Amino acid sequence: MQARLGQEITESPSPLSRWLRGTLLKAEPGELTLQFTVREEMTNPMGIIHGGMVAAIIDDVIGMTVFSLHHEFFYTSVNLNIDFLAGAKLGSSITAHSGIVRQGRNIIHAECRVLDTEGKLLAKGSSNLLVTQIRKPGA
Repeated sequence: MQARLGQEITESPSPLSRWLRGTLLKAEPGELTLQFTVREEMTNPMGIIHGGMVAAIIDDVIGMTVFSLHHEFFYTSVNLNIDFLAGAKLGSSITAHSGIVRQGRNIIHAECRVLDTEGKLLAKGSSNLLVTQIRKPGA
């Protein structure tokens, strides 16, 4: 992932990642940071980012973080808990920081924080992900 720093995600096994079009800012083992632009199709009728889009960003960035650990099998979300704290307007830039909190044999616990350009916390989320029996391609 280091080779993709500063680039928009246009290639990914996840169609959602490709649609969200985040730009990878940081990639360390178990930690990712991506930046997103709030597009019109991501907003609610008030012109701010829809809560479902924030949830999708958090879920997707956490998933990418787990995927970056290079495990042999895919993981799937068991739960997703989100606190919505503030909104972001159409055209604004938001940043999602995700990290692995605990990695067990079968379950990984990860967290993600979404911030605006001033560092204001817009949302935070956590997820437990369970190892599946589905092998990653090439694993």
